[in-house]
Amino acid sequence: MVGRILQPEIKSLIDSRNFGALRELFSDWPPADVAEVILDMPEHEQVIIFRVLPHDLAADVFEYLEIDPQQQLLRGMAQEQVVGILNEMSPDDRTALLEELPSAAARQLIRLLTPEERRVAQALLGYPEESVGRLMTPDFIAVHADWTIREVLDYVREHGEDSETLNVIYVVDDRGKLLDDLRIREILVQPLEAKVNDIVDGNFVTLSVTDPEEAAVNVFRKYDRTALPVTDSNGVLVGIVTIDDMLDVAEEEATEDIQKFGGMQALEEPYLRLPLLNVVWKRAPWLAVLLLGEMLTATAMAYYQTEIAKALVLTVFLPMIISSGGNSGSQASTLIIRAMALGEVTLRDWWRVMRREIQTGLLLGLMLGTIGAIRVVLWSLIGQQYFHRDVYGPHWALIALTVGIALVGVVLWGSLSGSMLPFALRRCGLDPATSSAPFVATLVDVTGVIIYFTIALFFLSGTML
Repeated sequence: MVGRILQPEIKSLIDSRNFGALRELFSDWPPADVAEVILDMPEHEQVIIFRVLPHDLAADVFEYLEIDPQQQLLRGMAQEQVVGILNEMSPDDRTALLEELPSAAARQLIRLLTPEERRVAQALLGYPEESVGRLMTPDFIAVHADWTIREVLDYVREHGEDSETLNVIYVVDDRGKLLDDLRIREILVQPLEAKVNDIVDGNFVTLSVTDPEEAAVNVFRKYDRTALPVTDSNGVLVGIVTIDDMLDVAEEEATEDIQKFGGMQALEEPYLRLPLLNVVWKRAPWLAVLLLGEMLTATAMAYYQTEIAKALVLTVFLPMIISSGGNSGSQASTLIIRAMALGEVTLRDWWRVMRREIQTGLLLGLMLGTIGAIRVVLWSLIGQQYFHRDVYGPHWALIALTVGIALVGVVLWGSLSGSMLPFALRRCGLDPATSSAPFVATLVDVTGVIIYFTIALFFLSGTML
């Protein structure tokens, strides 16, 4: 907001080439606000602003930018400034940038790093994609159990500036094996001559370098931590992962699930970066599958065409009935998929979920069925009284009963199928989010037609059918 207010002033300073004043303007700004201003500027002005920023501020601001603006700035900056920024970036943010670049460009940037930073970058890029190893940073404070609190504080003063976070101090043995993690407040309240060993309890949570990112998000959520240590197969502390990285991962996962809910494949890149044909390809397969599914609905209706010809009035309520089933199925599917993602529901809970959805489906079906039946009755009575005609024919009471019971059956079936399909997919090792709302709605459309006309045959045989 502040950036937009000052945008005319910033443009005026750029146009007048008053770079000293521009540098002074940004010197006290938080890096996140400077990043927001840069994103609002044309590309050539973004580079100008970045060049005048103080060195340390420029590196911090760069980490707040998305991958696309980062790449644009790298192309527009001098090599000297690129070298400075890459070496100043936190290792986890630098890894995120490098893995998005073409391999040739990534190798070229890695060569610009100092030997120490190059070693760190290559080590992080050596871990599997979407693993905790790619997210972690080796910048942390580790102390030994036989140190005094005074020695720990002296060490933090000397090396703390390079650490990703000082909220947690890690205790390791002589071989680097993790013994405990201590909140900084636990250390600050101790006497200076007390030993670290006096407050170590061995109660800590770790991540493995090979753990998937999604599993790490769940661990952070479960233990409510701001940072977690990462160890190798021997228990040696090799890095830490902080909550800001987990928030990015959680956002990516939520975006992917939302896209799948919409009945399409997840996008690997931002919408506007993705080529047109790629967007079409991401959406076309699911649309084709859903079209084939709806063809089954047409097939089911063709099977009942004799009954439809005899009682054309039944088709009036068909959209209302199958859409109610599809809507209830979509609701159930969304609830269960999200509960699975949050760890609230596991495979072993399928029976509890089924019982709950049977009850829920029955109650919702009774409510909607009552509304549907009352609607038929009211329209029939109003037609007879005010228009002197039977809107739905002489058997309107049976039609109302058919519509009401059909809604109960379809809504119940929608709730059951929508809640059980994610379990079936998870059991087969597939992503439950694949059971998107359009997919469930299409499935329930087909079965809804069968349920509706089966109930109509039962109640209307001998009268309308």
